[in-house]
Amino acid sequence: MSEPTTPLAQRRGHEFTAILGLGDHRPERIVPNSEIVEAIDSSDEWIKERSGIASRRLAGPDETIVTMSASASRAALENAGITPEQVDLVIVASVTHPWQTPAAAPMVADALGATNAAAYDLGAACAGFCYALAVADDAIRAGSATHALVIGAEKFSDFRDPHDRTTAFIFGDGAAAAVVGPADSPGISASVLGADGTGAMQIAQTRDWTRVRHDWEQIAASGEVPADLSPFPSIGMEGPSVFRWAVTKMAPVVQQILDTAGVTADDLAVFVPHQANVRIIDAMVKRAHLPEHVVVARDDIVDMANTSAASVPLALTRLVREGRAKSGDLALLMGFGAGLAWAGQVVRVP
Repeated sequence: MSEPTTPLAQRRGHEFTAILGLGDHRPERIVPNSEIVEAIDSSDEWIKERSGIASRRLAGPDETIVTMSASASRAALENAGITPEQVDLVIVASVTHPWQTPAAAPMVADALGATNAAAYDLGAACAGFCYALAVADDAIRAGSATHALVIGAEKFSDFRDPHDRTTAFIFGDGAAAAVVGPADSPGISASVLGADGTGAMQIAQTRDWTRVRHDWEQIAASGEVPADLSPFPSIGMEGPSVFRWAVTKMAPVVQQILDTAGVTADDLAVFVPHQANVRIIDAMVKRAHLPEHVVVARDDIVDMANTSAASVPLALTRLVREGRAKSGDLALLMGFGAGLAWAGQVVRVP
């Protein structure tokens, strides 16, 4: 390659990053298992035994991905002592924003008054927050951002089939946010990211959008609506296959995250896995040989259910609020799910 005649300017960022503040938004409406079991011919006992879920929170009609993200972000900014004007990157991780365009993140930035921020959405389902945290960490260290808002938000009540015995009880709504910024020492380790597309359809929309359009064109032409046709795609899942994948494949990823971060399980104080299923979490802890002193996030799956991209930051924020995760503690964060995708890193609790 010949020598360039015109040099191109590049940025140099900050050497280290950290999570500076956390915030969450938990919808007020609590829906216990007893309210949903009749539609799926199930029972409270069966749901608890299979998943650990006792209840979930469902957003109201005025609560959207944008409003919940903005609410969680305001709390995180206040916790971090950062103003919206200081934010120059907003990433919303979600798979339930009902608009393919516009993305949620620009609207969240506008709602916050983050007028200097670049903004975009990231879709990696249950691994979304940890993916977005890795992106924000890279952006700040590369110099394309200084302060980033990383948000996980889901409103599964818009995509839940209340009659699907496999998934109706699994999902909940909520949002949580983290402010990421420069630090004097490493507060976020190098991340581990991965995916296995051979299992992509194990967790997926029941119909893609082109199929939805085709179905309704057929209905318009015939004037008849099939009795079994849902007007809107829901989230479907091959539960047993996903369970086996998570239990067998994700425990080694825990060790990979530790190795990449340059720490051992004994160094950890907190483990925050995706809140998918209590049995999956317990199996991962056992297979990864985590020491007994490590605080394991399990409570959110019990009373928030599976909130996908929001589950890891919701669970971390809860542990901090309850004093079970203390400032400076090392916490291993790990998301895994649809894609099939996974991501994780070790962070210092703000």
